[in-house]
Amino acid sequence: MVTAEATITFLSDRTTIDRCTATGGNMSTATGSDEQAQSYFPRWTLKTSGVIMPEERLSWGQTVVSGLQHCVAMSGSTIIAPLLMGFDPNVAVLFSGIGTLIFFVIVAGRVPSYLGSSFAFIAVVIAATGYAGHGANPNISVALGGIVGAGVLYGVIALVVMWSGVGWVERLLPPAVTGAVVAAIGLNLAPVAVKAVSANAFDTGIGLATVLIIGVVAVAAPGLWRRLPIILGAIGGYLLYLLFANGLGFGKPIDFAQLKAAPWIGLPNFTAPTFEANAIFLIAPVAIILVAENLGHIKAVGAMTGRSLDAYLGRALFADSLATIVAACGGGTGVTTYAENIGVMAATKVYSTLLFAFAAIVSILLGFSPKFGALILSIPGPVIGGLSIVLFGLIAAMAGRIWVENKVDFANPANLITAAVALTAGAGDLTLRFGAFTIGGIGTATFGAIILHQILTSPLASRAE
Repeated sequence: MVTAEATITFLSDRTTIDRCTATGGNMSTATGSDEQAQSYFPRWTLKTSGVIMPEERLSWGQTVVSGLQHCVAMSGSTIIAPLLMGFDPNVAVLFSGIGTLIFFVIVAGRVPSYLGSSFAFIAVVIAATGYAGHGANPNISVALGGIVGAGVLYGVIALVVMWSGVGWVERLLPPAVTGAVVAAIGLNLAPVAVKAVSANAFDTGIGLATVLIIGVVAVAAPGLWRRLPIILGAIGGYLLYLLFANGLGFGKPIDFAQLKAAPWIGLPNFTAPTFEANAIFLIAPVAIILVAENLGHIKAVGAMTGRSLDAYLGRALFADSLATIVAACGGGTGVTTYAENIGVMAATKVYSTLLFAFAAIVSILLGFSPKFGALILSIPGPVIGGLSIVLFGLIAAMAGRIWVENKVDFANPANLITAAVALTAGAGDLTLRFGAFTIGGIGTATFGAIILHQILTSPLASRAE
């Protein structure tokens, strides 16, 4: 079980809701001392040993080192997600830093979290843009318009939560529904991953070798390295491809011309959104998944710190929505709070929010290095395909974790039928058309699971039983 958790920790911030920590644990309701409550931001008192709470800080030297550790933890997924959608990774990293600073300010520096690229957008972006799977996405502006739409819907939900509380969200998205939607996303993406490694035998071999490297790192790597299976898998696959293609001539060589020509410092390639109704209608429902993710992560951080963060939940949702809108207005991916960084906090017992402000600044600086972006864009297609096989498969597998940890009863026909319909609709890409509007398999599975579960668990259904 420990091994399995180590393997899938890096995905839970994009595709799941950690209900076991969201509802468990005895914690105080304190959110800080009376003195802290008198100012908007904490006063971050110095503490160099033991558990470091959000309103405390390490020495500045330790803050720098620990902040860089959080940069490493978020980097793999924040870079890979835009590559899978054809976005510029430089821009995504830049806006992950900007988004984290937005979050930091709106929650008053009292909730430790890093915002990185959300994997929940991948399937709908690919569907909305017809992205071929490698290189720049020619229809990125259309996707950005849809992501802005998701951010707006997310913001509306956040404002309602701030006004009415979070209970209705938990009723609308119980574990049975959340797990079904997560599984449908992974299954819907599966054909994209397989296609990416199927061009020829060499591509298939590199893709599968990348998969193997990821698995070995996740299971057997020591210490912090075990938390970085995706980025280490990408590096390992890249080096293998370089050896057998550039060195031995078995495949198309990697072209380093763009990398050599890219300057070390320069402006990112910003892109403005365009708004098309079909893309907005397809992508906007991802907001529901982002709410579930953020809810679970805020609850998890509250459980780890031993204090309730419910008072900041509405702010956290609103901050994430605003960060997503800002990112999409400049060419970045939608963002979400990251479980990778929650895992680092759990391992180190350092919850100081200043670490995330520092990590955000480092990410912004990386966003202004075209050389860094060109290096990322040189990753070969089969390596991306191997990463996709693992990531998309783990998204689907995470549904099992949600159901098991929350003891979802599949002897209950309402849960069983909800899951069955959502899985089939997602895997088969069931598309519904209403005049000019089209809902792809992810949207059909999401809305279908929510509506069907509400109907099957309604008082009318109970009376009929």
